[in-house]
Amino acid sequence: MSLQSSSTNEHRSSEYQRTLRLDPERPQKVLYVQGTTLKANLGRSAPPNSAFFSVKCTPNVQYSIAPPTQAASQPYPHSLDGKTILLISMSRASEHENDSKLSVRYYGQNKEVLSTAILHLTALEISLDVDANRDGVVERNNPDKGSWKWGPNGHGAILLVNCDSERRYLKKIDSEVDQISKLSDLRDMSKMVLRTRGPANLPPGYKLTMHISQGHAENVRVYGPKPHSYGNLLSGFSGDFTRVLTSQVLSGEVPYLGGVAEMTFYVEGLTFPDKDFDGHICINLSLLEPICQGLPETPIFTDTVMFRVAPWIMTPNTLRPIEVFVCSTSDNFSFLKGMKNLVANSGNKLRICHEYMNRGDRWMQDELEFGYIDAPHHRFPVVLDSPRDGELMDFPYAELLGPDFGYVTKVARRRDVSSLDSFGNLEVSPPVTVNGKEYPLGRIIIGVAFPTAIKGRTMTQVVQDFLWAQKVQEPVALFSDWLVVGHVDEFMTFVPAPDRKGFRLLLASPDAGYKLFRGLKNKGHGQAKLFDGLRDVKPVTVDEILHNEAFQAENNYVQSCIDWNRDVLKRELGLDDGDIIDLPILFKLEQNIDHVSRAVAFYPDMVNMIVLGKNLGIPKPFGPKVNGRCALETEMCSLMEGLGLNCTFIDDFASYHRLLGEVHCGSNVRREAFDFKWWHLDM
Repeated sequence: MSLQSSSTNEHRSSEYQRTLRLDPERPQKVLYVQGTTLKANLGRSAPPNSAFFSVKCTPNVQYSIAPPTQAASQPYPHSLDGKTILLISMSRASEHENDSKLSVRYYGQNKEVLSTAILHLTALEISLDVDANRDGVVERNNPDKGSWKWGPNGHGAILLVNCDSERRYLKKIDSEVDQISKLSDLRDMSKMVLRTRGPANLPPGYKLTMHISQGHAENVRVYGPKPHSYGNLLSGFSGDFTRVLTSQVLSGEVPYLGGVAEMTFYVEGLTFPDKDFDGHICINLSLLEPICQGLPETPIFTDTVMFRVAPWIMTPNTLRPIEVFVCSTSDNFSFLKGMKNLVANSGNKLRICHEYMNRGDRWMQDELEFGYIDAPHHRFPVVLDSPRDGELMDFPYAELLGPDFGYVTKVARRRDVSSLDSFGNLEVSPPVTVNGKEYPLGRIIIGVAFPTAIKGRTMTQVVQDFLWAQKVQEPVALFSDWLVVGHVDEFMTFVPAPDRKGFRLLLASPDAGYKLFRGLKNKGHGQAKLFDGLRDVKPVTVDEILHNEAFQAENNYVQSCIDWNRDVLKRELGLDDGDIIDLPILFKLEQNIDHVSRAVAFYPDMVNMIVLGKNLGIPKPFGPKVNGRCALETEMCSLMEGLGLNCTFIDDFASYHRLLGEVHCGSNVRREAFDFKWWHLDM
């Protein structure tokens, strides 16, 4: 045996210390986990009348004595007092059980030997590992694996909600099926690797268990290989995996394979961050030690890893479009023709939802919102289904859910759902910087009731809670209840721009409308007619609009509502007036059965457009014609062409405008994801 002094023992960890009780009466077999420290109070274990001690150990064992001055300042054997602590570590894993040894000899006042405490030591390496540095590789024993930190220099593993459907014919979201559907399902999960090194077997009674808290277990499942597949952890059959942890199984034994071994587990996210779930999940692996027959084992080592569930992320108009969605109905042929031409000219794919599926519900924008989820190892689109549940309600689940196309919805009580829960009332800005704070994924925008409203409509709380809980696109609430339909897309949108912040905010503006019409009158076009040539619509002249004082008062009210929102948007998105373009749009007020007056667009609402790169699909306004051309179209083209954008005007008057919607309401766009990685956000 070689004598080890405290000066030679620096190979140990002070982070995880385990108290060890020495027994001078009988030899002990001790299992040591590398990277930890065994801590023994020598005075507590010493026989009566002990005054001195000495320590010997084999080469794989290191020790030190605390306080550290004792060993260096006192002759050998060392004097003993009640504060003397022995710290023990081992430099490498054992090849065989009990292949290392340490002994502590106790002496009396005359240095006579009183007894000897002997430890037979077995060293074991145990590491539960995840992709803590977010590079797509599960590295060994990353020191930051048990915590989560935002930012480009952050750490912590990422977990996707397994909300797609690998077996589409089952019509079930994968997270609703408590088994691995296909091997491709593993891509939607995060790897977690158990790495061990040591003797062929654990000492009798010892075992490894994986466990999770009840609070976290509702949001995650863990799969591991079945016993027959240990030698080939991915042999090609989804049946080779079994559930290790579920909401009902909070703890499960995992095998120790012996020698140098790795076992891969797959962690499946079940729920998105929400009001009562911050997205963080901890999974633990413990080594349990037997005490005696009939008593519970006790943990002598625990390794913990932390995941954060990836948020659902919306995509703004400035991102490249991939796919455009519209409905086909019995009366929207003209609209559909215009959309087909626009999408073809933009080089995008058009998907038409036919009547057997939409059942006459044409409001594609209102039923769903496209987004995506992202992790270092995988990314896929996810559709958020609104709680409006119109006749189009089956489309997102039945037609979009599939392999690598996820689905999520928030269920609300029917009495809580209003028009403001349709997703024309859910938008997102391009990336912005506000008072030095960056929002590289933009900010979600929703419409709610005015703060002082007593009986105003608002977006249902379950949807708001979900949106706020995603964190990465901090929402902005606007006042939209002044509108009959109540959607933010009725008075605002974003278009790409080559300068300034890379976009412009477009706002409906009655003031801009009146300015345009006054200019027409001053140039002698007061008798030019709106709606000229439309069936079943009475034309109205520019002069008639300008002379209608009640109509002017209604639009003054609308302008005040939009200006209130303008101020909020400038403040919350860090905009100034140069970032905003006012579009000439007039509104009219209608009174409901409760005698509450709310606004609708007087002519097709040009701000309610579809943005496909540099091509804009704009509701055809049927404004007053000057020199054979619609003055509203002329103004719109002048405003947009300065940004390098092309305007296509689509006739939606009969099939959408009269039903209180426009082009944007009747379409939807799936777009590319951001290049920016959400976990790089500084939160």
